[in-house]
Amino acid sequence: MAERPQVLIVDDEPNMRRVLAALLEREPCDVLQAGDGLEALQVLDDNVVHVVVADLRMPNMDGIELLKKVVARDPNLPFVVLTAHGTVDTAVEAMKIGAFDFITKPFEKDELLAILRKALRSVRLDAAAPAPAAPGESRRYRIIGESEPMQQVYAILDKVAATPTTVLITGESGTGKELVARALHANSRLAARPYIRVNCAAIPRELIESEFFGYEKGAFTGAVTSKPGRFELADGGTLFLDEIGEIPLEMQVKLLRAIQEHEFERVGGLRTLRVNVRLIAATNKDLARCVAEGTFREDLFYRLNVVSIRLPPLRERVEDIPALCAHFIERFNERLGRRIEGFEPEAMAALRRHHWPGNVRELENLVERCVLFSDGPRIGLADLPETVRGAASASPDAVAADPLALKTQVKAAAERVERDLIDRALRVTDHNVTRAAKLLRISRKSLQVKMRDLGLREN
Repeated sequence: MAERPQVLIVDDEPNMRRVLAALLEREPCDVLQAGDGLEALQVLDDNVVHVVVADLRMPNMDGIELLKKVVARDPNLPFVVLTAHGTVDTAVEAMKIGAFDFITKPFEKDELLAILRKALRSVRLDAAAPAPAAPGESRRYRIIGESEPMQQVYAILDKVAATPTTVLITGESGTGKELVARALHANSRLAARPYIRVNCAAIPRELIESEFFGYEKGAFTGAVTSKPGRFELADGGTLFLDEIGEIPLEMQVKLLRAIQEHEFERVGGLRTLRVNVRLIAATNKDLARCVAEGTFREDLFYRLNVVSIRLPPLRERVEDIPALCAHFIERFNERLGRRIEGFEPEAMAALRRHHWPGNVRELENLVERCVLFSDGPRIGLADLPETVRGAASASPDAVAADPLALKTQVKAAAERVERDLIDRALRVTDHNVTRAAKLLRISRKSLQVKMRDLGLREN
């Protein structure tokens, strides 16, 4: 997230809102407040909110009703539920509807901050995910794209969506793995059952077991009550393990057992729990290579890789760029109060030539910037960033007419080469900035500055 994240606190008790706002004062975020669900919806209409923290019991519109409306608007917006001890069952039901997590009152400060930081981390990791199609934009799975590579994805979805088969979704960051996971669930016999998503990269190593399997009261410091894990919450439905390549090696044994045997114990518990879940996993890593390197268990890899869906990067499906641009223009026209009609042919040709290391998220950011700053009704070549314009403006006539054109084009070419080298280094190192900097023989700080200037995202 480029902007400072905003957290919306929704509670009908002013004192509770003040306490929560005070706890968040030292966090790198801004706090918005609402007294009930109806007021919260108005705040969501008027602001960009990154995390919602809401009480369950409120007048006018309670937390469950607010949650349903938020999930319908944006299923990726983390929604944290505040609940009293007597309503934990309701909080668990909220998790099955789509809540990110829940906290019981009275809560520990450290527990609240840990959940909030995990939610914000999840938002940052999700920033690369492309948007789904609006109704009518695509006939299949609400995903924008009719190119041949996407047709191959749809063909696999047609065959496996309705089955309980485990699916492994692979692809670079920003290619839409979350959209495919949701499509698999929505088009299965489990569509009315829970869809529980876990971003494994957002969970600290020491908390991942309790996140997966839950914990009993007193299992560790701060465990003031029992809490179900994601496997338990997904019982009868779909469990989506995003960025599964980030799971520590020591945790993979327990995960494998839960997947194979459909049973586990909560942290600090003795009772074995049995569940029946449809598992979907996703990663931007080459798990086969991780197996060879000894960082991922071979048996777990084969257990996950029953059916594999590879999502193509945007550069392999440039035919979809016009439809994606039209979708983003419509969205940002509404959000920014503009009336942009589209891209000029020369600008669209430049977009199709670009490498798109950031995939659809990079395209989305570019369209937003162009919609915001374009002076005319259509976005022209001059409105594009220099790194995207590339050689499009380097015609012989332009060079002859402008003595500075050669210097401009050399600079643009150097930026393209630099961007490509950095992108390759990040992919080789699985977006580990420290290792990528070492590979490029520059300092980590220099690499971060270059990534920021070139619009490359740090995982």
